[in-house]
Amino acid sequence: MLHFYLNNQRIRTDQPAGSTLLDFVRYEQHLKGTKIGCREGDCGACTVLVGELQPDGQVQYQSMTSCLTPLGNAHGKHIVTVEGINAAAGALTPVQQAIVQEGGSQCGFCTVGFVMSLTGHSLSAQPATPETGLAAIDGNICRCTGYKSLERATALLTSQLAARPTDNVVDWLSEHQFVPTYFKDVPARLQTLKAELLNETNNQPPTTNNQLLGGGTDLLVQRPEHVRAVPVQLLYDQAALRGIRQEADGRVVLGAATTAENLRASPIMQQLFPGLHGYMKLVSSTPIRNMGTVAGNFINASPIGDLTIFFLALNATVTVGTPAGARRDIPLHELYSGYKTLTKAADEQVLEISFATPQPTDHFNFEKVSKRTHLDIASVNSALWLRTSGGFVQDARLSAGGVGPTPLRLARTSAFLVGKEVTPATLAAANEIAQTEISPISDARGTAEYKRLLLRQLLFAHFLQFFPERLSFRELV
Repeated sequence: MLHFYLNNQRIRTDQPAGSTLLDFVRYEQHLKGTKIGCREGDCGACTVLVGELQPDGQVQYQSMTSCLTPLGNAHGKHIVTVEGINAAAGALTPVQQAIVQEGGSQCGFCTVGFVMSLTGHSLSAQPATPETGLAAIDGNICRCTGYKSLERATALLTSQLAARPTDNVVDWLSEHQFVPTYFKDVPARLQTLKAELLNETNNQPPTTNNQLLGGGTDLLVQRPEHVRAVPVQLLYDQAALRGIRQEADGRVVLGAATTAENLRASPIMQQLFPGLHGYMKLVSSTPIRNMGTVAGNFINASPIGDLTIFFLALNATVTVGTPAGARRDIPLHELYSGYKTLTKAADEQVLEISFATPQPTDHFNFEKVSKRTHLDIASVNSALWLRTSGGFVQDARLSAGGVGPTPLRLARTSAFLVGKEVTPATLAAANEIAQTEISPISDARGTAEYKRLLLRQLLFAHFLQFFPERLSFRELV
Protein backbone atom coordinates (compact mmCIF):
# COMPACT_ATOMS: atom_id res chain seq x y z
CA MET A 1 0.00 0.00 0.00
CA LEU A 2 1.31 3.43 -0.99
CA HIS A 3 0.67 6.45 1.25
CA PHE A 4 1.27 10.09 0.32
CA TYR A 5 -0.39 13.47 0.11
CA LEU A 6 -1.78 14.64 -3.21
CA ASN A 7 -2.37 18.37 -2.93
CA ASN A 8 -4.46 18.70 0.27
CA GLN A 9 -5.64 15.07 0.32
CA ARG A 10 -4.21 12.00 2.06
CA ILE A 11 -3.87 9.15 -0.45
CA ARG A 12 -3.85 5.41 0.23
CA THR A 13 -3.63 3.27 -2.88
CA ASP A 14 -2.76 -0.27 -3.89
CA GLN A 15 -2.09 0.73 -7.50
CA PRO A 16 1.15 -0.84 -8.85
CA ALA A 17 4.26 0.96 -7.62
CA GLY A 18 5.69 0.76 -11.14
CA SER A 19 2.79 2.61 -12.74
CA THR A 20 3.25 6.29 -13.49
CA LEU A 21 2.26 9.15 -11.25
CA LEU A 22 0.77 10.85 -14.32
CA ASP A 23 -1.74 8.04 -14.92
CA PHE A 24 -2.69 7.93 -11.25
CA VAL A 25 -3.30 11.68 -11.12
CA ARG A 26 -5.37 11.78 -14.28
CA TYR A 27 -7.23 8.47 -14.31
CA GLU A 28 -7.54 7.53 -10.65
CA GLN A 29 -7.92 11.03 -9.18
CA HIS A 30 -9.39 12.71 -12.28
CA LEU A 31 -7.13 15.75 -11.99
CA LYS A 32 -6.86 16.65 -15.66
CA GLY A 33 -4.78 19.81 -15.31
CA THR A 34 -1.64 17.69 -15.62
CA LYS A 35 -1.31 17.04 -19.34
CA ILE A 36 -0.20 14.01 -21.32
CA GLY A 37 2.36 15.06 -23.90
CA CYS A 38 5.36 13.04 -25.02
CA ARG A 39 5.43 10.44 -22.21
CA GLU A 40 9.22 10.59 -22.47
CA GLY A 41 10.03 13.46 -20.13
CA ASP A 42 10.80 15.79 -23.04
CA CYS A 43 7.97 18.31 -23.14
CA GLY A 44 7.27 19.13 -19.49
CA ALA A 45 3.49 19.33 -19.92
CA CYS A 46 3.03 16.80 -17.11
CA THR A 47 5.30 18.58 -14.60
CA VAL A 48 4.31 18.28 -10.95
CA LEU A 49 6.06 19.18 -7.70
CA VAL A 50 7.33 16.49 -5.36
CA GLY A 51 7.88 17.59 -1.77
CA GLU A 52 10.17 15.50 0.44
CA LEU A 53 10.62 15.93 4.17
CA GLN A 54 14.20 16.93 5.07
CA PRO A 55 16.13 16.16 8.27
CA ASP A 56 15.60 19.74 9.45
CA GLY A 57 11.83 19.26 9.35
CA GLN A 58 11.31 21.40 6.25
CA VAL A 59 9.89 20.17 2.94
CA GLN A 60 12.00 20.48 -0.19
CA TYR A 61 10.03 20.66 -3.44
CA GLN A 62 11.43 19.59 -6.79
CA SER A 63 9.86 19.66 -10.23
CA MET A 64 9.49 16.26 -11.87
CA THR A 65 7.84 14.96 -15.01
CA SER A 66 5.02 12.77 -13.76
CA CYS A 67 5.04 10.63 -16.92
CA LEU A 68 8.38 9.15 -15.78
CA THR A 69 7.82 9.24 -12.02
CA PRO A 70 7.03 5.77 -10.64
CA LEU A 71 3.96 5.99 -8.42
CA GLY A 72 5.95 4.18 -5.73
CA ASN A 73 8.38 7.12 -5.56
CA ALA A 74 5.51 9.28 -4.27
CA HIS A 75 5.37 7.16 -1.10
CA GLY A 76 5.69 9.37 1.98
CA LYS A 77 5.85 12.60 0.00
CA HIS A 78 3.70 15.60 -0.94
CA ILE A 79 2.69 15.61 -4.62
CA VAL A 80 1.40 18.91 -6.00
CA THR A 81 -0.51 19.36 -9.25
CA VAL A 82 -1.86 22.62 -10.62
CA GLU A 83 -5.15 21.97 -8.82
CA GLY A 84 -3.17 22.02 -5.57
CA ILE A 85 -1.91 25.57 -6.02
CA ASN A 86 -5.00 27.22 -7.50
CA ALA A 87 -6.39 30.04 -5.41
CA ALA A 88 -10.03 30.22 -4.36
CA ALA A 89 -12.78 31.72 -6.54
CA GLY A 90 -10.77 31.37 -9.74
CA ALA A 91 -8.12 33.92 -8.77
CA LEU A 92 -4.69 33.59 -10.37
CA THR A 93 -1.51 33.00 -8.41
CA PRO A 94 1.34 35.48 -9.03
CA VAL A 95 3.00 32.84 -11.25
CA GLN A 96 -0.11 32.43 -13.36
CA GLN A 97 -0.69 36.18 -13.46
CA ALA A 98 2.87 36.84 -14.67
CA ILE A 99 2.39 34.41 -17.57
CA VAL A 100 -0.95 36.00 -18.50
CA GLN A 101 0.40 39.52 -18.22
CA GLU A 102 3.37 38.82 -20.49
CA GLY A 103 1.39 36.83 -23.08
CA GLY A 104 3.08 33.58 -22.18
CA SER A 105 0.13 31.31 -22.98
CA GLN A 106 -1.42 30.69 -26.38
CA CYS A 107 -2.82 27.21 -26.98
CA GLY A 108 -2.38 26.60 -23.25
CA PHE A 109 -1.35 22.95 -23.40
CA CYS A 110 2.14 23.54 -22.04
CA THR A 111 1.16 26.34 -19.66
CA VAL A 112 0.47 24.16 -16.64
CA GLY A 113 3.97 22.71 -16.84
CA PHE A 114 5.51 26.18 -16.84
CA VAL A 115 3.28 27.20 -13.94
CA MET A 116 4.39 24.21 -11.87
CA SER A 117 8.09 24.65 -12.66
CA LEU A 118 7.97 28.34 -11.73
CA THR A 119 5.99 27.59 -8.59
CA GLY A 120 8.72 25.12 -7.64
CA HIS A 121 11.23 27.91 -8.27
CA SER A 122 9.25 30.12 -5.91
CA LEU A 123 9.31 27.42 -3.21
CA SER A 124 13.08 26.99 -3.40
CA ALA A 125 15.11 28.12 -0.41
CA GLN A 126 17.82 29.35 -2.80
CA PRO A 127 17.91 33.03 -3.81
CA ALA A 128 15.81 33.78 -6.89
CA THR A 129 17.94 35.13 -9.72
CA PRO A 130 17.37 35.50 -13.47
CA GLU A 131 19.62 32.48 -13.97
CA THR A 132 17.77 30.24 -11.51
CA GLY A 133 14.44 31.37 -12.95
CA LEU A 134 15.37 30.35 -16.48
CA ALA A 135 16.94 27.12 -15.20
CA ALA A 136 13.63 26.23 -13.55
CA ILE A 137 11.86 26.07 -16.93
CA ASP A 138 14.61 24.38 -18.93
CA GLY A 139 12.53 21.19 -19.06
CA ASN A 140 9.40 22.84 -20.44
CA ILE A 141 8.74 23.17 -24.17
CA CYS A 142 6.31 25.63 -25.75
CA ARG A 143 5.60 25.48 -29.46
CA CYS A 144 3.56 28.68 -29.68
CA THR A 145 5.10 31.64 -27.90
CA GLY A 146 8.72 31.65 -29.06
CA TYR A 147 9.74 31.72 -25.37
CA LYS A 148 10.41 35.47 -25.11
CA SER A 149 7.07 36.09 -23.43
CA LEU A 150 7.78 33.25 -21.01
CA GLU A 151 11.24 34.65 -20.32
CA ARG A 152 9.65 38.03 -19.54
CA ALA A 153 7.17 36.34 -17.23
CA THR A 154 10.03 34.56 -15.48
CA ALA A 155 11.92 37.84 -15.07
CA LEU A 156 8.80 39.52 -13.65
CA LEU A 157 8.30 36.67 -11.21
CA THR A 158 11.96 36.75 -10.16
CA SER A 159 11.71 40.46 -9.37
CA GLN A 160 8.68 39.77 -7.18
CA LEU A 161 10.55 37.03 -5.33
CA ALA A 162 13.34 39.46 -4.42
CA ALA A 163 11.28 40.37 -1.35
CA ARG A 164 10.98 36.73 -0.28
CA PRO A 165 12.68 36.08 3.09
CA THR A 166 15.37 33.44 3.52
CA ASP A 167 13.41 31.72 6.28
CA ASN A 168 9.71 30.97 6.67
CA VAL A 169 9.50 30.92 2.88
CA VAL A 170 6.19 29.04 2.78
CA ASP A 171 4.57 31.50 5.19
CA TRP A 172 5.54 34.39 2.92
CA LEU A 173 4.44 32.57 -0.23
CA SER A 174 1.12 31.69 1.38
CA GLU A 175 0.57 35.27 2.49
CA HIS A 176 1.21 36.48 -1.06
CA GLN A 177 -0.98 33.70 -2.55
CA PHE A 178 1.75 31.86 -4.43
CA VAL A 179 0.54 28.71 -2.67
CA PRO A 180 -2.54 27.94 -0.53
CA THR A 181 -2.35 28.09 3.26
CA TYR A 182 -2.44 24.31 3.64
CA PHE A 183 1.21 24.22 2.54
CA LYS A 184 2.12 25.43 6.04
CA ASP A 185 0.70 22.23 7.52
CA VAL A 186 2.54 19.87 5.15
CA PRO A 187 5.75 19.40 7.22
CA ALA A 188 3.76 18.26 10.26
CA ARG A 189 1.60 15.98 8.11
CA LEU A 190 4.64 14.35 6.54
CA GLN A 191 6.27 13.91 9.94
CA THR A 192 3.20 12.02 11.16
CA LEU A 193 3.07 9.99 7.95
CA LYS A 194 6.76 9.14 8.25
CA ALA A 195 6.21 7.69 11.72
CA GLU A 196 3.29 5.61 10.49
CA LEU A 197 5.26 4.29 7.53
CA LEU A 198 8.25 3.40 9.69
CA ASN A 199 6.09 1.07 11.77
CA GLU A 200 4.57 -0.42 8.62
CA THR A 201 7.96 -0.99 7.01
CA ASN A 202 9.34 -2.72 10.08
CA ASN A 203 6.53 -5.26 9.83
CA GLN A 204 7.07 -6.05 6.15
CA PRO A 205 9.14 -9.05 5.03
CA PRO A 206 12.08 -8.30 2.68
CA THR A 207 11.46 -8.77 -1.02
CA THR A 208 13.76 -10.29 -3.64
CA ASN A 209 13.75 -11.01 -7.36
CA ASN A 210 11.80 -7.85 -8.15
CA GLN A 211 12.44 -5.41 -10.99
CA LEU A 212 14.87 -2.82 -9.64
CA LEU A 213 13.52 0.69 -10.20
CA GLY A 214 15.30 3.94 -9.40
CA GLY A 215 14.29 7.25 -10.95
CA GLY A 216 12.35 5.61 -13.79
CA THR A 217 13.68 7.96 -16.46
CA ASP A 218 14.74 5.07 -18.69
CA LEU A 219 12.55 2.07 -17.85
CA LEU A 220 9.32 4.06 -17.96
CA VAL A 221 10.20 5.23 -21.46
CA GLN A 222 11.26 1.86 -22.82
CA ARG A 223 9.01 -0.63 -20.98
CA PRO A 224 6.21 1.14 -19.11
CA GLU A 225 3.72 -1.72 -19.39
CA HIS A 226 6.27 -4.25 -18.15
CA VAL A 227 7.23 -2.10 -15.16
CA ARG A 228 3.58 -1.62 -14.26
CA ALA A 229 2.86 -5.34 -14.48
CA VAL A 230 5.71 -6.77 -12.38
CA PRO A 231 6.64 -6.38 -8.69
CA VAL A 232 9.25 -3.65 -8.30
CA GLN A 233 11.91 -2.92 -5.73
CA LEU A 234 12.09 0.85 -5.32
CA LEU A 235 15.62 2.22 -4.93
CA TYR A 236 15.14 5.97 -5.22
CA ASP A 237 14.39 6.56 -1.52
CA GLN A 238 16.70 3.99 0.04
CA ALA A 239 18.83 6.01 2.44
CA ALA A 240 21.74 3.57 2.17
CA LEU A 241 21.94 4.22 -1.57
CA ARG A 242 21.94 8.01 -1.32
CA GLY A 243 24.59 10.58 -0.61
CA ILE A 244 28.09 11.66 -1.63
CA ARG A 245 31.02 11.40 0.76
CA GLN A 246 34.80 11.70 0.71
CA GLU A 247 36.69 8.86 2.39
CA ALA A 248 39.84 9.18 4.47
CA ASP A 249 41.80 7.39 1.75
CA GLY A 250 40.93 10.14 -0.72
CA ARG A 251 38.23 8.35 -2.67
CA VAL A 252 34.87 9.96 -3.39
CA VAL A 253 31.93 7.58 -2.95
CA LEU A 254 28.45 8.05 -4.39
CA GLY A 255 25.41 6.02 -3.43
CA ALA A 256 23.84 4.31 -6.41
CA ALA A 257 20.60 6.32 -6.06
CA THR A 258 22.44 9.66 -6.17
CA THR A 259 20.73 11.77 -8.82
CA ALA A 260 22.27 14.02 -11.43
CA GLU A 261 20.92 16.99 -9.48
CA ASN A 262 22.52 15.65 -6.29
CA LEU A 263 25.79 15.66 -8.22
CA ARG A 264 25.32 19.21 -9.41
CA ALA A 265 24.41 20.51 -5.94
CA SER A 266 27.09 18.57 -4.02
CA PRO A 267 29.65 20.84 -2.30
CA ILE A 268 32.21 18.02 -2.59
CA MET A 269 31.71 17.67 -6.34
CA GLN A 270 31.61 21.43 -6.87
CA GLN A 271 34.94 21.83 -5.11
CA LEU A 272 36.57 19.05 -7.11
CA PHE A 273 35.09 20.12 -10.45
CA PRO A 274 34.76 23.92 -10.82
CA GLY A 275 32.99 23.47 -14.17
CA LEU A 276 30.44 21.01 -12.76
CA HIS A 277 27.42 23.30 -13.09
CA GLY A 278 28.04 23.69 -16.81
CA TYR A 279 28.61 19.96 -17.30
CA MET A 280 25.38 19.01 -15.54
CA LYS A 281 23.39 21.56 -17.51
CA LEU A 282 24.37 19.58 -20.60
CA VAL A 283 23.14 16.30 -19.14
CA SER A 284 19.40 17.00 -19.17
CA SER A 285 16.70 19.35 -17.92
CA THR A 286 16.09 20.19 -14.27
CA PRO A 287 13.11 17.82 -13.80
CA ILE A 288 15.02 14.87 -15.28
CA ARG A 289 18.16 15.63 -13.24
CA ASN A 290 15.91 15.62 -10.17
CA MET A 291 14.90 12.04 -10.99
CA GLY A 292 17.61 10.23 -12.94
CA THR A 293 20.17 8.30 -10.86
CA VAL A 294 23.85 7.76 -11.55
CA ALA A 295 23.57 3.97 -11.32
CA GLY A 296 20.57 4.04 -13.64
CA ASN A 297 22.62 5.88 -16.25
CA PHE A 298 25.36 3.26 -15.97
CA ILE A 299 23.06 0.22 -16.04
CA ASN A 300 21.10 1.63 -18.96
CA ALA A 301 24.29 0.73 -20.87
CA SER A 302 23.62 3.35 -23.52
CA PRO A 303 26.68 4.03 -25.69
CA ILE A 304 26.08 7.75 -25.09
CA GLY A 305 25.15 7.85 -21.41
CA ASP A 306 26.37 11.26 -20.28
CA LEU A 307 27.20 10.32 -16.69
CA THR A 308 28.86 7.11 -17.85
CA ILE A 309 31.20 9.07 -20.10
CA PHE A 310 31.86 11.56 -17.28
CA PHE A 311 32.88 8.85 -14.82
CA LEU A 312 34.82 6.76 -17.32
CA ALA A 313 37.37 9.55 -17.56
CA LEU A 314 37.63 9.49 -13.74
CA ASN A 315 38.46 5.76 -13.80
CA ALA A 316 35.45 5.08 -11.57
CA THR A 317 34.72 1.76 -9.91
CA VAL A 318 31.25 0.24 -9.53
CA THR A 319 30.54 -1.77 -6.39
CA VAL A 320 27.82 -4.39 -6.83
CA GLY A 321 26.19 -6.72 -4.32
CA THR A 322 23.92 -9.73 -4.24
CA PRO A 323 20.89 -10.39 -2.00
CA ALA A 324 23.09 -12.84 -0.07
CA GLY A 325 25.47 -10.02 0.85
CA ALA A 326 28.38 -10.77 -1.48
CA ARG A 327 30.11 -7.67 -2.88
CA ARG A 328 32.66 -7.07 -5.60
CA ASP A 329 34.15 -4.13 -7.47
CA ILE A 330 33.99 -3.72 -11.23
CA PRO A 331 36.01 -1.02 -13.01
CA LEU A 332 33.46 1.03 -14.93
CA HIS A 333 35.31 0.50 -18.22
CA GLU A 334 34.88 -3.28 -17.71
CA LEU A 335 31.14 -3.10 -17.00
CA TYR A 336 30.17 -3.29 -20.70
CA SER A 337 30.79 -6.37 -22.80
CA GLY A 338 28.75 -5.33 -25.83
CA TYR A 339 25.81 -3.23 -26.94
CA LYS A 340 23.43 -2.97 -23.96
CA THR A 341 25.23 -5.92 -22.36
CA LEU A 342 26.71 -5.86 -18.85
CA THR A 343 29.35 -7.96 -17.16
CA LYS A 344 27.53 -7.90 -13.83
CA ALA A 345 25.34 -10.88 -12.93
CA ALA A 346 21.55 -10.60 -13.07
CA ASP A 347 21.25 -10.81 -9.27
CA GLU A 348 23.89 -8.14 -8.64
CA GLN A 349 22.72 -4.62 -7.80
CA VAL A 350 24.84 -1.49 -7.97
CA LEU A 351 25.49 -0.20 -4.46
CA GLU A 352 28.16 2.48 -4.85
CA ILE A 353 30.30 4.31 -7.38
CA SER A 354 33.73 5.57 -6.35
CA PHE A 355 36.73 7.34 -7.86
CA ALA A 356 40.04 8.74 -6.68
CA THR A 357 39.97 12.39 -5.69
CA PRO A 358 41.53 14.50 -8.46
CA GLN A 359 44.47 16.68 -7.47
CA PRO A 360 43.95 20.46 -7.50
CA THR A 361 46.31 20.77 -10.46
CA ASP A 362 44.59 18.04 -12.51
CA HIS A 363 42.48 19.00 -15.51
CA PHE A 364 38.99 17.67 -16.24
CA ASN A 365 36.46 18.60 -18.89
CA PHE A 366 33.19 17.20 -20.24
CA GLU A 367 31.78 18.10 -23.66
CA LYS A 368 28.57 17.15 -25.45
CA VAL A 369 27.13 17.86 -28.89
CA SER A 370 23.38 17.40 -29.39
CA LYS A 371 20.61 18.97 -31.43
CA ARG A 372 19.21 20.74 -28.36
CA THR A 373 21.32 22.13 -25.53
CA HIS A 374 19.05 20.74 -22.82
CA LEU A 375 17.30 17.41 -22.57
CA ASP A 376 18.63 15.72 -25.65
CA ILE A 377 20.59 12.59 -26.40
CA ALA A 378 24.12 13.33 -27.48
CA SER A 379 25.36 12.83 -30.99
CA VAL A 380 28.81 12.50 -29.45
CA ASN A 381 30.00 13.25 -25.93
CA SER A 382 33.45 13.08 -24.39
CA ALA A 383 35.36 13.65 -21.17
CA LEU A 384 39.08 14.05 -20.52
CA TRP A 385 41.07 13.83 -17.29
CA LEU A 386 44.64 15.04 -17.59
CA ARG A 387 47.66 15.43 -15.32
CA THR A 388 50.45 17.60 -16.70
CA SER A 389 53.73 19.20 -15.69
CA GLY A 390 55.57 21.92 -17.57
CA GLY A 391 53.41 21.53 -20.63
CA PHE A 392 53.94 17.75 -20.84
CA VAL A 393 51.27 15.13 -20.21
CA GLN A 394 51.99 12.85 -17.24
CA ASP A 395 48.75 10.85 -17.35
CA ALA A 396 45.54 10.95 -19.36
CA ARG A 397 42.14 9.29 -19.61
CA LEU A 398 39.90 10.08 -22.59
CA SER A 399 36.36 8.73 -22.87
CA ALA A 400 33.81 9.08 -25.66
CA GLY A 401 30.20 8.14 -26.36
CA GLY A 402 28.23 7.80 -29.56
CA VAL A 403 31.19 6.40 -31.45
CA GLY A 404 30.86 2.68 -30.71
CA PRO A 405 28.48 0.03 -29.39
CA THR A 406 29.46 0.76 -25.77
CA PRO A 407 30.66 3.77 -23.78
CA LEU A 408 34.35 3.89 -24.62
CA ARG A 409 37.53 4.63 -22.72
CA LEU A 410 40.05 5.32 -25.48
CA ALA A 411 42.98 3.47 -23.93
CA ARG A 412 45.45 3.72 -26.82
CA THR A 413 44.85 7.41 -27.33
CA SER A 414 45.25 8.03 -23.61
CA ALA A 415 48.49 6.04 -23.51
CA PHE A 416 49.86 7.90 -26.53
CA LEU A 417 49.39 11.27 -24.84
CA VAL A 418 51.53 10.32 -21.84
CA GLY A 419 54.94 11.95 -22.03
CA LYS A 420 53.99 14.16 -24.97
CA GLU A 421 54.21 17.94 -25.05
CA VAL A 422 50.91 19.73 -25.54
CA THR A 423 51.21 20.99 -29.12
CA PRO A 424 48.95 21.02 -32.18
CA ALA A 425 51.05 18.23 -33.67
CA THR A 426 50.51 16.05 -30.59
CA LEU A 427 46.76 16.54 -30.75
CA ALA A 428 46.64 15.81 -34.45
CA ALA A 429 48.51 12.56 -33.86
CA ALA A 430 46.26 11.70 -30.90
CA ASN A 431 43.23 12.21 -33.09
CA GLU A 432 44.61 9.81 -35.68
CA ILE A 433 44.87 7.12 -32.99
CA ALA A 434 41.43 7.93 -31.59
CA GLN A 435 39.91 7.43 -35.01
CA THR A 436 41.20 3.84 -35.02
CA GLU A 437 39.58 3.10 -31.63
CA ILE A 438 36.05 4.07 -32.61
CA SER A 439 33.42 2.53 -34.88
CA PRO A 440 30.50 4.99 -35.18
CA ILE A 441 27.42 4.19 -37.24
CA SER A 442 25.07 6.49 -39.12
CA ASP A 443 21.74 7.05 -37.38
CA ALA A 444 19.21 9.77 -36.53
CA ARG A 445 21.87 11.73 -34.62
CA GLY A 446 24.33 11.97 -37.50
CA THR A 447 26.38 10.08 -40.04
CA ALA A 448 29.41 8.06 -39.07
CA GLU A 449 31.64 10.63 -40.78
CA TYR A 450 30.01 13.46 -38.82
CA LYS A 451 30.57 11.65 -35.53
CA ARG A 452 34.23 11.10 -36.35
CA LEU A 453 34.54 14.81 -36.99
CA LEU A 454 32.77 15.60 -33.71
CA LEU A 455 35.14 13.44 -31.70
CA ARG A 456 38.10 15.22 -33.24
CA GLN A 457 36.59 18.59 -32.39
CA LEU A 458 35.77 17.55 -28.83
CA LEU A 459 39.33 16.28 -28.31
CA PHE A 460 40.61 19.65 -29.45
CA ALA A 461 38.01 21.44 -27.31
CA HIS A 462 39.26 19.70 -24.18
CA PHE A 463 42.82 20.89 -24.74
CA LEU A 464 41.77 24.39 -25.76
CA GLN A 465 39.88 24.58 -22.47
CA PHE A 466 42.99 23.52 -20.55
CA PHE A 467 45.74 25.30 -22.49
CA PRO A 468 44.40 28.36 -24.33
CA GLU A 469 47.80 30.00 -24.06
CA ARG A 470 49.58 27.09 -25.80
CA LEU A 471 47.05 26.36 -28.52
CA SER A 472 44.78 28.24 -30.87
CA PHE A 473 41.72 27.14 -32.78
CA ARG A 474 43.32 28.31 -36.02
CA GLU A 475 46.27 25.92 -35.49
CA LEU A 476 43.95 22.97 -34.87
CA VAL A 477 41.55 23.25 -37.81
